[in-house]
Amino acid sequence: MRGIRERFKEQLQRNQRRDLWIILAPSLLLVGLAFATTFYFIKPAPPKTLVIAAAQDEGGFRYYARRYQEILARDGITLEIRGTQGSLSSLGLLAEERGGVDVAFVQSGASAAGGKAANVVSLGGLTHIPLWVFYRGEPIEDLRELRGKRIAVGPAESGTHALALTLLQANGVEKEPTQLLSLERDEALARIKKGELDAVFLVAAAEAPFLQKLAAEPDLRLLSFSRGEAYARRYPYLSRLTLPRGVLNLAADVPSRDLVLLAPTASLVARESLHPALAYLLLRAASEVHGGAGLLDRAGEFPTGNATEYPLSSEARRYYQSGPPLLQRYLPFWAANLVDRLWLMLVPLIAVLVPLGKAVPALYEWRVRSRIFRWYARLKEIEIQMEEKPERPMLQDMLKRLDEAEYAVNRIPMPLSHAENLYFFREHLDIVRRRILRRLDEGAEAPAPGASLVS
Repeated sequence: MRGIRERFKEQLQRNQRRDLWIILAPSLLLVGLAFATTFYFIKPAPPKTLVIAAAQDEGGFRYYARRYQEILARDGITLEIRGTQGSLSSLGLLAEERGGVDVAFVQSGASAAGGKAANVVSLGGLTHIPLWVFYRGEPIEDLRELRGKRIAVGPAESGTHALALTLLQANGVEKEPTQLLSLERDEALARIKKGELDAVFLVAAAEAPFLQKLAAEPDLRLLSFSRGEAYARRYPYLSRLTLPRGVLNLAADVPSRDLVLLAPTASLVARESLHPALAYLLLRAASEVHGGAGLLDRAGEFPTGNATEYPLSSEARRYYQSGPPLLQRYLPFWAANLVDRLWLMLVPLIAVLVPLGKAVPALYEWRVRSRIFRWYARLKEIEIQMEEKPERPMLQDMLKRLDEAEYAVNRIPMPLSHAENLYFFREHLDIVRRRILRRLDEGAEAPAPGASLVS
């Protein structure tokens, strides 16, 4: 008896393991596919290092890059600054797959000057960076009066150079005898102070310290664009601004009158593949650096998602509509990013594991019970045959088949938690057996054909 019990127990365990694997294997495969699909759409953890391209002497970009560097360092992100010759070279590095640059400061209008780049998105406009045209000699009111002069128009790859050529060509001033010199800022300033140049084009923030010194030079004048509105209409990336009297130096009353300036916009652009978490971090830095009031900017005017030359990234669009993501408002950057990624990982848990949690036990129970339920087909077959009023040999064959079914079912290894199904089957089997026995008894009591009914 002990040997029978041991064999029965071993068979029961083998059946249970087989049932579990038959049910769990497809379930685990489904869960794995769900997680793989989720991983495919979830961005990996953001890198700890970003590289930004910033022109050395254009628009104050170098200064802004250092401010961003300090802000990102608070959240453990290292911002490396890659110096360039100007907006065109910054865009070139950003567009190259192996350029090694993730984001860049550029001047509006650079794309119109041949700087259009694929797979580049905008994180928004940052601030006005006016065009300053300082010149020597008698007062003039328009760029047309610079014909035949010696003009410094900035390095060849700079946004200053591109903007200067655009405006000078529009006025027909770029041709001889005009001399256009592609000089670095410091060299151009030194030469105009010595009288070796007649005019210099500069693009810089109004707060730049060198502008106040340059505006105080007694032999230099600052051009006021009398047709500023016309330029702004012709070139949408330019804004017409008024430089109020005395704003550069109240004590010295510099400038001595209101002046009209033309101003491109500094923009922050990035690779389309920039990690969303870093995009939001950069946008927060932009709000901190550029959100206040300046000499020419109103408080809250920047950063902005309006009038960008490149498509606005989806993160920037959401940021300007509803602000930073909820988690980043209340949690440190690393914690917000971790929770955000873990939250997305709950998708397969909710979409797959919860239904499976209900389906797997039901499937297991069905598989265990199915070992008994399939014997009900034999009971049904016997009951149908009984409706045909079988003869005694057939009834005895039915009893034999019932005994065989009962013997086979009793040998099925069945967990105790499902043993009631075994006893239910035996009860149903007994019901059919009793019906057959009644038929046999009725057949034994009936008189044989032709027998006398009277004794």
